[in-house]
Amino acid sequence: MSEHSGQPWERFASLAELPDDQIDLARAALLIASTEYPGLDVDHQLGVLDALAAGAAYRLGGDREPMSSVNALSEYLFDEVGFRGNEEDYYDPKNSFLNEVLDRRLGIPITLSLVCIEVGKRVGIPLVGVGLPGHFIVMHRDEQNLFIDPFYRGIMLSQEECAERVKQIAGANTPWDSRYLEPVSTREFISRLLRNLKAMYLHSQDRGRAVEMMNGLLALNPLDAPERRDRGLVLYQLRRNQEALEDLQFYLDHAPNREGTQGIHRLVSQLRNLLGG
Repeated sequence: MSEHSGQPWERFASLAELPDDQIDLARAALLIASTEYPGLDVDHQLGVLDALAAGAAYRLGGDREPMSSVNALSEYLFDEVGFRGNEEDYYDPKNSFLNEVLDRRLGIPITLSLVCIEVGKRVGIPLVGVGLPGHFIVMHRDEQNLFIDPFYRGIMLSQEECAERVKQIAGANTPWDSRYLEPVSTREFISRLLRNLKAMYLHSQDRGRAVEMMNGLLALNPLDAPERRDRGLVLYQLRRNQEALEDLQFYLDHAPNREGTQGIHRLVSQLRNLLGG
C-alpha cells in the first residue's frame, strides 16, 4: 500500500503492524485525526512539526546539554509559541486530535507531550512519554531525573515533584510507585490516546465513533481480551449482533480471569438464540 492509498484506518492498521520502534508516533496520531477530519493533509501537518523544530533549533544553537536544551525547548514551545493545556474545556475531543492541537496551541497532557517529543526528536533532544496515573508527562531519555509537564506550560519536574503531581491529580491517598516513571512504548502511547477518545465518545453516547477507536486499539493489540469485550458490548448496543457475538466469545475464550463473566455468558447465549446459532 502506498503512503497515500487506502482509508485512514487501513493506513493506521498498516502502521500498527510494524515493530514498536518503527511506528511513527506523529503519523499515527494524524491518521487517527484523519478519521474525524476527512481529507486532512497528513504530510502538511508533519511539516508544521518540522517548522516548529526549525524554530526550536534556532533558539538552541549548538547546545544539547540535557538541562539547558530541555529548558530552551520548553521556553520556545510554551512561552514563545504559546502551547498550553486546555483547562477550560479539558474534555473537548479537539484536544486529542494532533492537527487541532497544532492549530489552536491547546491540548491535553498526552497530545502536548506528543508535540514535545516530536519537536525534540527533530532537533536531537531524545524525549519519551511517561504515563502517570491520570496525567502524562515527558522525560529526557538519558537523564532519569529530568521531566517536563507540558500541560502546565512545560514546567520541569524532579522525581519527587512528579510524585506530588500524582497526589494533586489522582488524590492524596494514591500510593506512589516509582514504576510510574518508566517510559511508555510507542504502541502504548497511541493506545492511551485512543482510550481517551473512546471514553469521550462513550460519554457523549457516540457509540459508532467509540467503536472506531476500539478498532484502532485492537489493531495495535489484537489479543486484548478486555478490549474485545468492551467492543462487543457496544456493538450489541448498536444491534450489530454477529460482530458482538464474535467479540464476546473471544473474550470468554481468552479472559485471564474467568470469574465475573456470568453476565457475558448470558449475553452470548442470548445472541446465539437471536442469530439462530
